[in-house]
Amino acid sequence: MTKVSMTVNGKAVSGEVEGRTLLSTFLRDGLGLTGTHVGCDTSQCGACVVHVDGRAVKSCTIFAADVAGATVKTIEGMANPDGSLSTLQQAFQDNHGLQCGFCTPGMVMASAAFLAENPTPTEAEVRHGLEGNICRCTGYHNIVKAVLQASGQDVSKIAAE
Repeated sequence: MTKVSMTVNGKAVSGEVEGRTLLSTFLRDGLGLTGTHVGCDTSQCGACVVHVDGRAVKSCTIFAADVAGATVKTIEGMANPDGSLSTLQQAFQDNHGLQCGFCTPGMVMASAAFLAENPTPTEAEVRHGLEGNICRCTGYHNIVKAVLQASGQDVSKIAAE
């Protein structure tokens, strides 16, 4: 067992992990942060996306011990300090960018990282930027609208698919 310490959602945390413990497992089982979903265990779906030192990573593909000392943000850390939804979370709600909700935490986290790099993307850029995240319910159209709205763009002109 190895002791790992990191900052998660602004709080210093630590725990004992086996060398093979995935970050997703540490977050969910070790810290009780179950908003990070595990959908495939093969890095295909993106439901497990979190931010590690500001970068979006699929937490089912990285060992917890490898992020010791890092700053991690999960979906639980995305809300505003007063507990209200962030602009991006609100845009997902406004545009019904979810159905079953399973992919939503990963989509929000991937979208936040994408918007940090490309603050005013085109519709095509959003679709390309979220290629590593799978949603089996929505058809992506409302997710794309949500990301565009969060970037400050007028989504009323985007035709429904």
